[in-house]
Amino acid sequence: MSFSFVYTQDNVDIVTKVATSAANWLKLETGTRAIGMGGAYTAAADDVSGIPYNPASVSFVMGQEGFVSTNQYVAGISYNVLGYATKLSGVDYAGIHMFFLDSGSMDVTNEFYPDGTGETFSMTGLCIRGTYGRRVTNRLRIGFTGKYIREQIYTTQMQSFAVDIGSNFNTGIYGFVLGMSINNLGPDVKYDGEGLEIECEESPTGYCQQIAEPFSLPLTFRLGFANTLMGPDSEFIKSKNHKLLVSIDAINPIDFTLYGAIGMEYGFADMFFLRAGSHFGHDTADASLGLGFNLQTEGFGVGIDYAYVNYGVLDYTHQFGLNFKF
Repeated sequence: MSFSFVYTQDNVDIVTKVATSAANWLKLETGTRAIGMGGAYTAAADDVSGIPYNPASVSFVMGQEGFVSTNQYVAGISYNVLGYATKLSGVDYAGIHMFFLDSGSMDVTNEFYPDGTGETFSMTGLCIRGTYGRRVTNRLRIGFTGKYIREQIYTTQMQSFAVDIGSNFNTGIYGFVLGMSINNLGPDVKYDGEGLEIECEESPTGYCQQIAEPFSLPLTFRLGFANTLMGPDSEFIKSKNHKLLVSIDAINPIDFTLYGAIGMEYGFADMFFLRAGSHFGHDTADASLGLGFNLQTEGFGVGIDYAYVNYGVLDYTHQFGLNFKF
């Protein structure tokens, strides 16, 4: 599944060109907390769910942490996420993050049966990430992710490997945190399988395999800033029970133009959370809202999160997530 976007103006000399890529579902926003904040999570990420945004997020885990979520996306598409991270030593951290997407059933059609042959198929996507993080200093954290990617469309499939690199830096200037990441660094991919076979008299089998064109993975650059404007450690408003986090991201995928996201999270007593965010310059995603509730007992904590996103003409989506700390 690939997309290409070209924007033109009346002046034909002014053209914005972007590339074409495969496995565009790798750019889908995940993590219920992050989605509630409009996906502005590159600098704000501090848990296992933030690994896709910034691998350095794993280096904030205090002990062990788990995460699971489910999302009913647009057009009958759904995806599920499972993650786990642990602190290995005083400065070393590791995590695993699994993402599975299912398009739902679609009818198989051909030139003889344009309304369907009676068969159905689906497109599925799988991404398994293994992440290592390190606290370099008390202000700088870095992370590295290696991931396996597989996509299948009926009888055609693609698989590859890629890496993500990220950092989180507390600037020490009025509490501002800088986050940066590069996602989906990897070789070009090709699709293969029976779906590319055509009838061919020259072949002893009667079929020939079409040569598939290579596609790039959706290389994405992310830059974010975050600041706790209110809280016990805030540089602006000190408060024991109230916390206000704001974040902003600039995102530049190889197959789309630069766009941004802004988000906020208000927390009370580290128990109740309200979240909101929005995208700007994005073709579909608009405003998002989120709720969260955390329950902490001695040695164990559980959190329940909900997020809503308005995708305009594509309708809205709901996501639910659970996180565990122990």
